[in-house]
Amino acid sequence: MKRGLPAFVYAKGKKGYLYFIRPGICQRMKHAPGTADFAVEYALLMKGKAAPASVTVAKMIDAYRKSAKWAELSKNTQKSYARHLAFFADKMGEFEPDRIKTRHLNDLLEQLRAKPTDANRKMASLSAVYAWGIGKGWCKTNPATAVDKLKPTGRARGPWPLDLIQAARDTATGETALLFEMLLSTGQRVTDVLRMRWGDMDGDGIRVTQQKTKAAIYVPLTDRLRRVLASTPKRGLTIITQANGKPVGYNLAWGWMMDLRKQIGAEAYDIHALRHSAASEIASLPGMTADHVRAITGHASATMIRLYAGEAMQKARAKEAQEQRK
Repeated sequence: MKRGLPAFVYAKGKKGYLYFIRPGICQRMKHAPGTADFAVEYALLMKGKAAPASVTVAKMIDAYRKSAKWAELSKNTQKSYARHLAFFADKMGEFEPDRIKTRHLNDLLEQLRAKPTDANRKMASLSAVYAWGIGKGWCKTNPATAVDKLKPTGRARGPWPLDLIQAARDTATGETALLFEMLLSTGQRVTDVLRMRWGDMDGDGIRVTQQKTKAAIYVPLTDRLRRVLASTPKRGLTIITQANGKPVGYNLAWGWMMDLRKQIGAEAYDIHALRHSAASEIASLPGMTADHVRAITGHASATMIRLYAGEAMQKARAKEAQEQRK
């Protein structure tokens, strides 16, 4: 007897494993009744037979990770995508790609509502796989493009307040002080700052090939950074090193900055927010435009520039406008 189970679902064997049994289909179900995962799995099975072994979401994900498109991604993006795609391989890996619909993804999104940013990144990674898959014949449509993104519940990332920037400069010492100034003055991502070498400098600036975007840019030194670098010993190939001259990894850099943030009460402002600070500082200067911000940060789109420096740009332009009315 299968009381309490939906149509075509039966408990089999001594352990009561659940199977979806219908003409042409006999498949064990992975999830427990009453869960969102079960509802998605059941809805997919009701639409038709299980995917043929040659075409599945899991196999499409695996092919994507072996593709030239994957190789173009930065190491950090690959690491992030790999984690998120493992989630989908587990949840719906055995299904045919075109049997996954937007409504199924919205159902999955509901169980991830507690972590909206992570959920949205999961969908972005899946969308990248489907976009690639369409061109390679794995699927016909991309169900992730129409998924309703979740609204972040926390405080939106913004630039460090000026008083905390000053507090950091007054408090930080040694490698932490150098790291802080490099992040703020160059406006680059921490992974790119940690990779900067003395050989990348020409005396007036630093040549950077951004790991994430592959964009090659030249960042002139600010007077403050020039003074800091002039007093920094060259202990290795990279500008920022450990005491033994070895390069600094992300986790160590994060630890240095977290210690500093705790000392000055800046826990709410992370490393990446210093990139916002650099963009905002440039945008707030008289005569600066989005092109000036782009020249330093390397952002390709106007949307990203507005995200990083929009408030400062609006404030500066508004101030200029009001001064003309005096």
